[in-house]
Amino acid sequence: MKVGAVIITMGNRPEELRALLDSVAKQDGDRVEVVVVGNGSPVPDVPDGVRTIELPENLGIPGGRNVGIEAFGPSGRDVDILLFLDDDGLLAGHDTAELCRQAFAADPQLGIISFRIADPETGITQRRHVPRLRAADPMRSSRVTTFLGGANAVRTQVFAEVGGLPDEFFYAHEETDLAWRALDAGWMIDYRSDMVLYHPTTAPSRHAVYHRMVARNRVWLARRNLPALLVPVYLGVWMLLTLVRRPSRPALRAWFGGFREGWTTACGPRKPMKWRTVWRLTRLGRPPVI
Repeated sequence: MKVGAVIITMGNRPEELRALLDSVAKQDGDRVEVVVVGNGSPVPDVPDGVRTIELPENLGIPGGRNVGIEAFGPSGRDVDILLFLDDDGLLAGHDTAELCRQAFAADPQLGIISFRIADPETGITQRRHVPRLRAADPMRSSRVTTFLGGANAVRTQVFAEVGGLPDEFFYAHEETDLAWRALDAGWMIDYRSDMVLYHPTTAPSRHAVYHRMVARNRVWLARRNLPALLVPVYLGVWMLLTLVRRPSRPALRAWFGGFREGWTTACGPRKPMKWRTVWRLTRLGRPPVI
């Protein structure tokens, strides 16, 4: 199976990007073709053979990755598998691409693989990086209902069937939107603890737009994908969880502003998932109300 990789960059991590590209080049098996997308910025120097695209403006994470997908032909059809890697990450092993080939070849229903993210110094995997509710043991691989945006592999047939990432989201929850659409189309998602991307420990709230976009996109996610009956339940649960976590007053103000924005702005096409998909998510341990 042919493997490609999409990396988006703001051009501000040239050393980390070079290290990541070196780790991709060292993968076992056939060469992984790489496209680096400069998301509104020039692309730093890259090794020979790495393709680059420089966008005149920042399209956000999903928009930049969608450009990278199309660089491999419509819906990425020139390859069978696409890796999506954060530009400050590093593939820990030389066998990640080969493990992906084996996993997708062995399971025709498998559409997406979520890698384990570990801190390069401590080896610790943050709880939020395990894409399931029962996240206490990051070393346990399992079927899951979503995946990590900067450390994953997607069978390109998934994009051909359900489309790419939602451009309008810009940042936050775009992976869950794609995951729900993939699950609704009959694909499965695996979390694999043996496929590791080293990445420095960070807090998502470091982004100035975090609270607003998390809230706005949560509403968009529900409006786009959930049966009408579940939309108020899902959003009510998340509002309660947000209040229980007791964010700062400015953060809460930004969150409620984003929540309102999610209701008053266009969210893109609505295609509610089938009730059998709701049941599948429930059986996988994460009903779409949380």
